[in-house]
Amino acid sequence: MLASVKSTVRLLHPGLGLKRWLILLLIGLILLSLGIGLFLRELYAEVTYPAVLRLLLLQSLPRGWRVIIFAAVGAGLAGYSLFQLNKLMLEAFLPDQADMGYIAEQVYRHRRRRRGGPKVVVIGGGTGLSVLLSGLKHHTENITAIVTVADDGGSSGKLRRELGVLPPGDFRNCIAALADDEALTTQLFQYRFRSGGLEGHSFGNLFITAMAGVTGSFEEGLYQSGRVLKIRGSILPSTLANVTLFAEVNAGPQTRTIQGESAIPEANAPIERVYFEPDSPPAFPPAVQAILNADVIVAGPGSLYTSVIPNLLVAEITAAIRASHAKKIFICNVANQPGETDGYTLSDYVQAIEVHTQTGPSPATPNPLFDYILANNNLSCPIPKAMSHLTAVLPAVPPGSKYQVIGADVVDEAHPWRHNSTKLANQLMVWFKNNQFS
Repeated sequence: MLASVKSTVRLLHPGLGLKRWLILLLIGLILLSLGIGLFLRELYAEVTYPAVLRLLLLQSLPRGWRVIIFAAVGAGLAGYSLFQLNKLMLEAFLPDQADMGYIAEQVYRHRRRRRGGPKVVVIGGGTGLSVLLSGLKHHTENITAIVTVADDGGSSGKLRRELGVLPPGDFRNCIAALADDEALTTQLFQYRFRSGGLEGHSFGNLFITAMAGVTGSFEEGLYQSGRVLKIRGSILPSTLANVTLFAEVNAGPQTRTIQGESAIPEANAPIERVYFEPDSPPAFPPAVQAILNADVIVAGPGSLYTSVIPNLLVAEITAAIRASHAKKIFICNVANQPGETDGYTLSDYVQAIEVHTQTGPSPATPNPLFDYILANNNLSCPIPKAMSHLTAVLPAVPPGSKYQVIGADVVDEAHPWRHNSTKLANQLMVWFKNNQFS
């Protein structure tokens, strides 16, 4: 009960825009009541009523008592009627268990996200990106997810090869993460057909592909998909080019080239570099604009070589990050990914980003792309034996690094090889508030 009252009081919080309309409503009701009262006073005083009606109108009581009784009964009836009318109208949009406290809390959060949330650009792909988005949407709706288009495996790869669309898989995960009803949307979008001609395809991939066909382009289909599902933010591809990701891996005495994003981890060999063919794909202009207008730019978490770095291979994306005045942070994975970052330290992650985003002949970029690194420092949750092929990334400061490492508890204790979406988003927002003016 106390929690409900506290949440309801939030309706009076400064900046929500509710008090002005409540005051205007009160003034209107007073003026309306005054006009009706003057009319009824004349009617009440001048007309002679039968005895029964005189009793109902309380004319035998002093005027002061009549005013109090009529006002109390009228206010009670009006208040109860308004409550029932609002309840009836809101039932179509609210959960069955919703009460006034819930409504007040939702209004407060919505206005806080709309008016006070920073403009956050998140760059990546895969599960890691959707985990971060799931937490961030509770702090701001000014979110732009910039997603890699290198995916070529599973349902996404099949749609890409057969229909010539950009791979929708990572975009599907982002839409589900940013949706209002995340649990239901995720369940729907991740549903995979198990038989027939659609076997192996997820509903979300087919939905985005169909929307692209209806609207005439992948980017417009992506926008309309988000609008239909009322997602909190926007999702953009880093490029619209049909690119293929290649990797050079150290296969003993000689370097071997691996073609295709899905094949790179399966090579199970140390990765020396990744690159696109065709080379130098153009950036999607709205993605560049979002980066330049951002308050915060975040890379990761996610697969280093197949989710994060592919976005940074688009030269205009990297150039926009360097030109932006936003705070820039790289979120390191909690655990290393087999086939990509086996045995990597925090320093190795930093070096990989620097090598792939260099602007000159030197293998080390003079000015780091990101000023900060957020790394998990809660190592008290051991990785289960069933996942023993995973190793935790230690939050050690790389020697001589220009990065500032921020250690924080961001691990999902139930799955200690992943980030916890709530912890991660909270830590990111705390970091931004503490550093936005520095």
